[in-house]
Amino acid sequence: MKLTALFGIMIASHTAIAQTNQNMALPWKQKAPPVPELAIPATAREWEKQRAEIRAEIWKLFGQLPPRPTVPEVKILSREDKGDYILEKFQFDNGSGAIVPGYLLLPKNGGKKSPAILYHHWHGGEYGVGKEELFHARHTPFAPGPVLAQRGYVVLAIDCYCFGERNGQGPAGAPQDKAGGEMSAAKFQLWYGRCLWGMIVRDDLMALDYLCSRPEVDTNNIGVTGMSLGSTRSWWLMALDDRIKTGVNVACFTRYQNLLEHDALGAHGIYYFVPGMLNHFDTEAVIASIAPRPVLFMTGDADPGSPIDGIRVIESKTKSVYDLYGKTNEFQSVIYPGLGHVYLPEMWEKALNWLDQHLKPGR
Repeated sequence: MKLTALFGIMIASHTAIAQTNQNMALPWKQKAPPVPELAIPATAREWEKQRAEIRAEIWKLFGQLPPRPTVPEVKILSREDKGDYILEKFQFDNGSGAIVPGYLLLPKNGGKKSPAILYHHWHGGEYGVGKEELFHARHTPFAPGPVLAQRGYVVLAIDCYCFGERNGQGPAGAPQDKAGGEMSAAKFQLWYGRCLWGMIVRDDLMALDYLCSRPEVDTNNIGVTGMSLGSTRSWWLMALDDRIKTGVNVACFTRYQNLLEHDALGAHGIYYFVPGMLNHFDTEAVIASIAPRPVLFMTGDADPGSPIDGIRVIESKTKSVYDLYGKTNEFQSVIYPGLGHVYLPEMWEKALNWLDQHLKPGR
């Protein structure tokens, strides 16, 4: 058989499988309950009342999360002089059965308070990496930790559930790592009436609490950033906590209804799902809750985890909320044609400029 004929058979086979999958998914989607549309009120004051209701509903959807302490009890494990900055390794007990390790990078600035970045690592199935992403140019064009510290930022990053030093530290009876550990962690949380995503956000809030407690930090100028899972962690945290002044989010600008429409549930892991959310709202309600603070999203239009038609809905709704404050330009969404799940050098430069613009007033 000729090679061209073989390729033709393979393509036809894949097309047939995709069509079968779409046909199987169609009844599920047709019988799913309708998702309430996010109604934008006429004034900022009305929106703030609505935003409080959205936030309260999100906390209910997360489930019965354990209360978190005002400031976590942190143990500093090591402190090293790296030339341009001081590197501390630390850990804290999250009060729910897990030790959370992290890094803190402190710039040398003569004892002045510094703006800070809460950096969120990505997923990518790279369970062994986690917070070590700070020191590698794996997905960002440069190692983000040292670059941000050299620009005068305090930088903090922790290992998310199931990543880095927490890989293989889940609730399974025997050591279990990678996707198996993530699935076990999700199952465990569901049995106790809460979701893994809520617990991830809770850890990130504890990291933010610790960052705000450090005397080196200018708490009026804290930003968040990350790619992929790191992006999602960043915009959810901004939506729920006003201490964060700005954020830069690369990829995972995702509306869930459109993910379903594109049969792309497999584009995100089990960590991502909040039970019952679409009975109340989609992600435009979460992202609009960031307003009126400045936030930047950068996404490739060929990224299967962020269908472009969903992005357009989020943009439209969110811009309408920013308009209520007269802050239209504080919400920026940049779409890169033909780009997949990638962090380009020009995106990195845009991220740095955005953070400098909003976290270094008058400097």
